[in-house]
Amino acid sequence: MTSPTLHRRQDPLATGAVQQVHLNRVDLSTLPEGGDFARAIARSGWDSLTPGQIEIFQINLGKLCNMTCRHCHVDAGPDRTQENMDRATVDLALAALDQTHAHTVDLTGGAPEMNPQFRYLVEECVKREKQVIDRCNLTVLLLPGKTDLPEWLAERGVEIVCSLPHYRQRNTDIQRGDGTFEKSIEAMRRLNAAGYGQGDPKRRLTLMSNPVGAFLSAGQAKIESEWKVGLAKHQGVTFDRLITLNNMPISRYLEWLEASGNLEEYMARLVNAFNPATISGLMCRNTLSISWDGWIYDCDFNQMLEMPIEGKMHLREFDLERLQGRTIATGRHCFGCTAGAGSSCGGAID
Repeated sequence: MTSPTLHRRQDPLATGAVQQVHLNRVDLSTLPEGGDFARAIARSGWDSLTPGQIEIFQINLGKLCNMTCRHCHVDAGPDRTQENMDRATVDLALAALDQTHAHTVDLTGGAPEMNPQFRYLVEECVKREKQVIDRCNLTVLLLPGKTDLPEWLAERGVEIVCSLPHYRQRNTDIQRGDGTFEKSIEAMRRLNAAGYGQGDPKRRLTLMSNPVGAFLSAGQAKIESEWKVGLAKHQGVTFDRLITLNNMPISRYLEWLEASGNLEEYMARLVNAFNPATISGLMCRNTLSISWDGWIYDCDFNQMLEMPIEGKMHLREFDLERLQGRTIATGRHCFGCTAGAGSSCGGAID
């Protein structure tokens, strides 16, 4: 899908502050806690959200992508050529990583593979014996200069987490553009040929599904079985596990919710489905999110809403002690991670 990004269109929703205004003006006064996330947290016995030990270092390598998907919370696309992490910032990120006990480095974007520093960063993380995750849109693996990536990543034991809205063509193409499904399946075949999706823990292929429409994710375990059968039977491809992620009401998905008249209903659905059991497992409690220009955030969603961590911090001034003592910044979008079974970069929580 190659439609212009919000940024390219100079749409007001391209800025996080405007997105927050749109979310905050939705009337949720009749819902539990008036739709106030901080009050919902307090009702669940938490004075505020505080971090645990940092386990995952998530690095957003930039907003450049070969696709412009309708649900994208990053507003990534082919026209986002300026927002890409350079070598100096990559080295700052590695220096900060070395100060933590994080066991996993989670590389995201955009399409992280399109950043010129991608392979260097993977190599450096592997040298440090970190588990590396590549969040891949699948179709990027078919681009010139990227076709060797399945084998290259397999040799380094990188887990590939691939976004695929549905195992049926129609639902995938609705969200990601005509022809996307066929390209995604071809990429999966290449990953299978490189040893991914065969049960090897060093070549784990994970699929990530976002709902198509204004709905919450379905039960993760149930649809994993359904997807495995469907993809093997109809496409001849296999994967190791499936994770589900609720669509966050920000960026281009927020634009779609407003244009389709679904925003108020979707926000009400998130608030009404608030699940206190998800709080301890929220990704903002064990993950640091690093932006392409080196700023540190509580999570990838806060990063896209331009909500800095308490006190604001850049990699140049990385201070682990101060980070551990912070209060996590929250807002109405956080109901997306606590609705139903919960939602994190690792899938369902509860």
